[in-house]
Amino acid sequence: MADNVGNKAAKDYHLDVPAPRQDFFAKGLGNTDWGMKNRISRLFSPKSGNTVMLAFDHGYIMGSTAGLERLDVTITPLCQYADVLMGTRGAIRSCIPPTLNKAVCLRATHDSSVLFEDMSGGNGLGLDMEDALRMNAAALAIQCFVGGAGERDSLETLCRAADAGYRYGVPVLGVTAVGKEMARTTQYFLLATRILAELGASVIKTYYCDDFEKVVAACPVPIVIAGGKKLPEDEALTMAYRAIQSGARGVDMGRNIFQSDHPAAMCQAVAKVVHEGFTDKEAYQFYRELSNT
Repeated sequence: MADNVGNKAAKDYHLDVPAPRQDFFAKGLGNTDWGMKNRISRLFSPKSGNTVMLAFDHGYIMGSTAGLERLDVTITPLCQYADVLMGTRGAIRSCIPPTLNKAVCLRATHDSSVLFEDMSGGNGLGLDMEDALRMNAAALAIQCFVGGAGERDSLETLCRAADAGYRYGVPVLGVTAVGKEMARTTQYFLLATRILAELGASVIKTYYCDDFEKVVAACPVPIVIAGGKKLPEDEALTMAYRAIQSGARGVDMGRNIFQSDHPAAMCQAVAKVVHEGFTDKEAYQFYRELSNT
């Protein structure tokens, strides 16, 4: 059995060698079946290979938060500018019109609420695959606490979700949750993203960090970055730009969009970076011009 004693630190990530395409545009997913590839092609644009995910799943642990008091008022108008809707089944069923016809990534785990000081105590599946299929989900999002108290339970949840996903052709998005006791370092994200991918996640959601190109290179499946806490618009666009330049295949943003002074303009500016190759400065200028119209 492998252990950490005497283990050599990784150093050669072959950044100059592209990943094999496997006759499919999404990294590492060429050997999956037709249904899985079809859903991946809804999550990611086959043209750019990237995605803009609009996250509004915060309520499942935070309750009502700024910008999400009325999902039907604040989120529904933004959906047209995103590729994927990241939410819970309750929120999507009750507040998002099915006629929008956007890919859905369902938050599929239940976790401790913000009332608990330690939110990394483990989790479980919050829905079954039958209900995900009834909602025509393109993916399931599974939160994992690598390095936290709930690591074993959350990784077990990921494995069981991946089993069901491969059975029914539904990809699993593994989410690297960072608790208070975990440092947001390159070394941590190298470890966490690789573990989730090796256990069966088809896509990984993680945070941007230093040397992010190493994290991307070492992960055998596509990575999207989490938006994280609210930043000024120019800083959020710079983070998105740097992540895409480092090899991320998209962003999953929530607060940096719906808490923006001009959410629709911000969502469109993010899409310019993700799909059209805009620099952060070009995207910020686009945001300012759109905000003033």
